[in-house]
Amino acid sequence: MRFILPLAGLAALAVMPMWLSEYGLGLMIGLVTYVTLASAWALFSGHTRYISLATAAFYGTGAYVVAVLNEVLPYPLVLLSAAGVGLAMALVVGLSTLRLAGIYFVIFTFGLAELVRQLITWYEVNVTGTLGRYIFLDVTARGIYWQMLALGAATIALTAWVHRSRLGLALRVVGDDEVVAAHSGIPLARTKLVAFALSATILTVAGAIASPRYVYVEPAIVFNPTVSFLTVIMALLGGANRLWGPVLGAAPLFLVFEYLSVHFPDTYPIFLGLLFIAVVFLLPDGVLAGIEKLRARRREARS
Repeated sequence: MRFILPLAGLAALAVMPMWLSEYGLGLMIGLVTYVTLASAWALFSGHTRYISLATAAFYGTGAYVVAVLNEVLPYPLVLLSAAGVGLAMALVVGLSTLRLAGIYFVIFTFGLAELVRQLITWYEVNVTGTLGRYIFLDVTARGIYWQMLALGAATIALTAWVHRSRLGLALRVVGDDEVVAAHSGIPLARTKLVAFALSATILTVAGAIASPRYVYVEPAIVFNPTVSFLTVIMALLGGANRLWGPVLGAAPLFLVFEYLSVHFPDTYPIFLGLLFIAVVFLLPDGVLAGIEKLRARRREARS
C-alpha cells in the first residue's frame, strides 16, 4: 500500500494532460515545477536546516544552458549538459560556502543568483552584443509536463532513499548539531557537499526542462528571486524534513499565488512576505509536524 498509492497518483497525473485545456496544462506545468523545486530544495536544506536562497541561481543557469545550446546539440544532450553545469557550479559554490552557517549562508546564497545574473548580463552585452536569446525547440507543453513530472517523481524517490540511508542519518545529525556530528566522526564537508550537489543539479535540470515555455530568455526573467522565496515557503510550510512535506506545501500555495498574482498583481508581493513571516513563526517545522503535535496532545488529554 505504501507504494501503490503514490504510483496510482503518478499514473493519474501522467494521463491528466489528455483532458486538460491549454490553460489547465500550463497551470499543471507550473504546479509540478514548484513541487519539483521544493522537493529538490528540501533534499539538502530540509535535513541540514541550512536555508538556501540559491534556487533561482541554479534554475536560471539551467534555462540559460538550454538557450545557448539548443541550436547546437540534440535536446537530450542539452539536458545532460545542463545537469553537468549545475553539478560543477554546485561543487564550486559548495566547497567555498558550506563552511558558512546561519545568516551568513543565507546572505551568500541570496547574492549568488544576483551575481550569476550580473555576470551573464555583462557577458551578453559586452561579448555577444545582445541581452536575450530565443529557444527554438520542438518540445510541446505536454512533453515539458511529462519531463517535469518524471523529474519530480525521481526527486521524491531519491529523497525517500536518502531518508533511509547513512547519508540521510548523517545530514540529520548535522542539522541537529554540527559539533556533535563532527565528534561522531561524520565528514561534515563531504556530507553537506554531496547533498547540496544533488539538490542543485535537480534544480538546474528543472530550469532546463521548463525553459522552452519561455521561448525568449534573458537574465531578468530566469534569475527571478521570487522563485527562491516561493520554493522556501512551500517547502517550509509542508515540512521540509518530511518526504511529502514539500508536495503538501507546494501544491496549494502555487494555486493560491497564481490566483493572487493574476487578480492582485500589486499587492501579491506583500502577501508573499507576510506568509513567509507567518510560516517561520507559527509553523517552523511545517504543517505535518503541527498535525502530529496536535494529535499527540489529544492523546495525552484522553489518557
